[in-house]
Amino acid sequence: MSTDRIIDCISAVQRAILANERDIEALDREIGDGDHFINVRRGCAVAADMRDQLQPLSADEALNQVGLKLLSTIGGASGPLIASFFMAMGKALKGVEALDSRAFATAFSAGVDAIRSRGKADLGEKTMLDVLIPVSRLFDRMAAAGEPLERICGALKDEAHRGMISTRDMVATKGRAHFLGDRAIGHIDPGSKTCQVAIWAICDLFLERERQLQATA
Repeated sequence: MSTDRIIDCISAVQRAILANERDIEALDREIGDGDHFINVRRGCAVAADMRDQLQPLSADEALNQVGLKLLSTIGGASGPLIASFFMAMGKALKGVEALDSRAFATAFSAGVDAIRSRGKADLGEKTMLDVLIPVSRLFDRMAAAGEPLERICGALKDEAHRGMISTRDMVATKGRAHFLGDRAIGHIDPGSKTCQVAIWAICDLFLERERQLQATA
């Protein structure tokens, strides 16, 4: 994945997050702190505004710079988590020459592990990890098997949706939602929704590029 593609992904995620503002805010009002969307929107805007700064950098440097910037600009609990995700991805790509699906899957997995470690959370606790962990594991398997990009993206979108929906029946153990106990059951975690939206946006971007390449081949 080139730096140009990373910049395109950031822009695509920003557009998708803004398009899903109503849904994400509604979920956060139900069981969250009420500031999730505000922080995510701010983070997307800050990252998108870094386009000129990121352009001359290598992919690993660009991801690290995004992480450092988000660490100082996003409020709430999500700031350090998302920042650690980008910085861990950058570290995983440092020195990697072939920035292919396999390398990106490895970097994505490193980013998810960073969130997991920093947030002291895991699968089944009604958080963004209920989307990120299954998607990361599937991405690793499919990339290692050499699956075509189109098939990978379609499968990851399905997995992200399943992960998001799975949080509806969970009891939260982290954040404000955990104070609600059983009352949080029946509500989708807002962080998981945000991650689903972001993953779909990136997958759709790659799918569209793939279709364009096939059309001109």
